[in-house]
Amino acid sequence: MEIKVLQDVKDIPTEVLVINKFEGEKTSQELANKYAVEKDHFEGKLGHTYLLHTLGQTNADKILVIGFGKKEEFNANKMREAVAKAVKKLQQIKAKKAVFDFDVNADYGKSATIGAMIADYSYDKYKSEKSHHLEEITFARFSEEDVNEGRIFGEAMKLTRDLANTPAQIATPTKLAEIAKNIEGIETKVFDKEEIERMGMGAYLAVGQGSSQPPKFIHMKYSSKNPKKKIAIIGKGICFDSGGLDIKPASSMLTMKDDMSGAACVLGVMQALSKLQPEIEVHGIIAACENMPSGSSYKPGDILTAKNGKTIEVDNTDAEGRLTLADALCYACELGVDEVIDIATLTGACVVALGTYASGIMGNNDDFVWKLIDTAKESGEIFWGLPMFKEYKDSLKSDIADMKNTGSRMGGASAAGLFLQEFVNCPKWAHIDIAGTAYLEKPQKEFIAGATGAGVRTLLNYITK
Repeated sequence: MEIKVLQDVKDIPTEVLVINKFEGEKTSQELANKYAVEKDHFEGKLGHTYLLHTLGQTNADKILVIGFGKKEEFNANKMREAVAKAVKKLQQIKAKKAVFDFDVNADYGKSATIGAMIADYSYDKYKSEKSHHLEEITFARFSEEDVNEGRIFGEAMKLTRDLANTPAQIATPTKLAEIAKNIEGIETKVFDKEEIERMGMGAYLAVGQGSSQPPKFIHMKYSSKNPKKKIAIIGKGICFDSGGLDIKPASSMLTMKDDMSGAACVLGVMQALSKLQPEIEVHGIIAACENMPSGSSYKPGDILTAKNGKTIEVDNTDAEGRLTLADALCYACELGVDEVIDIATLTGACVVALGTYASGIMGNNDDFVWKLIDTAKESGEIFWGLPMFKEYKDSLKSDIADMKNTGSRMGGASAAGLFLQEFVNCPKWAHIDIAGTAYLEKPQKEFIAGATGAGVRTLLNYITK
């Protein structure tokens, strides 16, 4: 879908003209006011639509009115949702081109573009019959700069969603490494199994040892000439999670191609940074592998030694993500960064606690965590703070090692966070659990079923602001 920007679209013939209506107010088009507002009493509630055939009375074949809700409550997030609803309606009527002419503040170009790209997304690579997509949309009034930034965000989300939707037979650790190497403007180093062994990453290596796919430790770096600070972002990169010898039930394993959604998020963010060029240094880190059952798999009761020398008793091989993140966190903290953020589809407990609308977040610095929570809200995502009470750590005690990799099912998300903290040596660290938000079983708000690109908008907005 091509996205254009024009300041004046009054005299441009178009297939569909998309305009807005606030509750209690009229639209900018008299024809729409006559039929939608006066005759059919269209109220303009957020996301509601009204389609009008003009019969040659205007330059547009059709007018699509999209509800913006109450004017005093309207914001960038509602713009994104409204545009997404409009695009889905345009897809439904098989439109090819549309002009969006909204009577609003011009600062909404970024959110409008993101909304359009979220709604225009489909993963139909392996379908004979492809989804309908708009060929072109034109935004009036918005700035080219805002729309271009939104386009970069949208492209990052698309890469992330594509990767998390891709079957595990294709999206292997080697494939993720290949994608990382091909991101322009990013310095990338990929470590193979022998190098990982030399770095002492015993926890990470254990997880991947049951798979025929070799592990790949990926370190990407973006840096400006005069970076204001240094950040490391770590994405969980389990390209397929069978559960290992503690194998998952078939129904729970079906969507485990998405267990590398954190890694996909990091790849999307790094791709965008190379285009946005912020004054910052960012390290993108992925410990990619598969968790598979075989004769060489790690076993319950094994003792693993992480990069920082701490020993871990394997209580359950299906608590594998935290083991890979443990070594990745050690590596990131050795880079001398100011802040570390890890993002992972980590615990079912977080899904139980927060469902599919909110991601869990915790960390070792309250101000840092709250900045990320506030940025998420501004970005149209929800991060909800979870506690890290020391009492949760009791369930991780081991009789024969420094800790176990899992414990009680109660407070599981917080216990996982406390486990990760054992491998953090940085004053500002945050852990984001996207287990419930990264992949949807059914459509939700502006998203179709499947991967959502959770975390991309928030991390990009946090890094670039």
